[in-house]
Amino acid sequence: MPSSTGPSIDTITEGGRVTQVGEGQEAEETSPPVVTFGAPTAGEVLAERYELVEHINNDSAGRLVWRGVDVVLRRPVAVVLRYPGGDSATEMLQAAVAASRVIHPNLVGVYDAIDEDDRAYVVREWVDGQSLRELVAADGPLDPARATAIGSAVASALAAVHATDMVHGNVHPGTVMISDDARVVLADARTDGADSQENDLRAVGGVLYFALTGHWPHGEAPLHGATAGHGRAALPDAVRDAGGAIAAPRQVRAGVPAYLDDLTMDLLDPEIAPPSSDVLSAELNRLDIPADEHFLEQAGPLRFTADPEDEPSPLAAAGGRKVALGIAGLLAVALVGLLIGISALGDDKDPNKEPVAQPTSSAPASGGTSAPAAPVRKLNIQDVRIIDPESRDRAEVRNAEKVIDGDPNEGWETASYRNNGKFGGLKKGMGIWIDLGAPHTVKSIKATLSSTGASAELRAGKKDDFQSNSTGDKNLVAAYTERIGQPFEEHDGTTMVFDGFNPEEKYQYLLFWITELPEKEGGGGWKLGVQELTVEGS
Repeated sequence: MPSSTGPSIDTITEGGRVTQVGEGQEAEETSPPVVTFGAPTAGEVLAERYELVEHINNDSAGRLVWRGVDVVLRRPVAVVLRYPGGDSATEMLQAAVAASRVIHPNLVGVYDAIDEDDRAYVVREWVDGQSLRELVAADGPLDPARATAIGSAVASALAAVHATDMVHGNVHPGTVMISDDARVVLADARTDGADSQENDLRAVGGVLYFALTGHWPHGEAPLHGATAGHGRAALPDAVRDAGGAIAAPRQVRAGVPAYLDDLTMDLLDPEIAPPSSDVLSAELNRLDIPADEHFLEQAGPLRFTADPEDEPSPLAAAGGRKVALGIAGLLAVALVGLLIGISALGDDKDPNKEPVAQPTSSAPASGGTSAPAAPVRKLNIQDVRIIDPESRDRAEVRNAEKVIDGDPNEGWETASYRNNGKFGGLKKGMGIWIDLGAPHTVKSIKATLSSTGASAELRAGKKDDFQSNSTGDKNLVAAYTERIGQPFEEHDGTTMVFDGFNPEEKYQYLLFWITELPEKEGGGGWKLGVQELTVEGS
């Protein structure tokens, strides 16, 4: 008997009892097939080994799904049966045999595939749990960390399948299963000549999008193997604009990190070649951080806010920042007094030195008392995005988060352009959009660059309701017309510092706009990397 690991069973819950539907398709309340010869019965033992215990349902492809028991190994199994067998069961059996070539912890096990002419059946692992479709339907969209973990598991399973030059062909929320012990497995591979490994990878983007938003991005005319049919018809379609383009996850739901939003949209963009499955698996595995780190600010690529239900600190309850500023003011006064005292003692020893005027306790001539200035500090950048209004290459807008990760050795960089430093004449510029989270008085902005010779300027705006695509980027650049600080034209250093801001103005949204690239060392094109952005203010 051939045995394998691969395709599996989708799960649904009926009356609190976990049941499973073959091939990830919707169960249908239909009558059994008209042909009754070969029909199974409860208590029957197939192949002298697999006892049929309970008929669960029929899937939409006409297969009967039974819960059974392997009487030799005494373990539960799922039996997916079709009758008659022979030619009508060829596709089902071929899929099982193909899946038997791959063994992976994120693929559901296939134990046997048997054709008895009057009926054929596949014996597979029984999974206690639920599909991603059911999980999101019950609990709503997942947090980014859990969505990343699920995407990582699916990509890992596909990497194993693709390593054998095979295609899964059936990746969607109904075939992604989460067991009761938190194992994520991919189920129900299909054999269809129209499927491709690229379609598998596009479908991972769909799975991430669904996990983050609760919507399926492929609509009525999606990729083959990831259609709204075959059990996906009930999935709500993605939010779309007037032109039919889908909204990015972070436009649908707050709190989606920029890097995960970009990766998901890249996988769904037919104009961007997806990475190989092993590369995608490695990237998602890198981003799959432990759950206990989710709420550590600036601890990694995922930046989340603290739980709003947490009890506020005593400092916050007492006025927070005002109390801190008051303490800082008192310390500053004490320090000034100490320095003045030391200076006075030193002057007493030098008879030739002019006396130093000492401050008095009288009020200033204006008669008012000025409030202490807020101390300058490093401001926390809440969000960054790469703005590229004249390009369709989404590969160039990745890694925005690296400019605020505190590591000057890693950053974002443009593509390499030929002909000249004006982006090869292809665009007027590119930029990095900065969200400070709230309006702040800005003292300076420092950009650490990879090389000398770049030109840039700083712009400010108040609009943040733009779309993360070329049209939205054009609208944002058009709205950000206020140039602040001094422009750096033909700048010869690797550090740009913008200062001279109006102290009466407050800014939340800024745009670091690159107007000219430096030539690469040794020639061969023009390119720039932005290693780190730092904003100081109050």
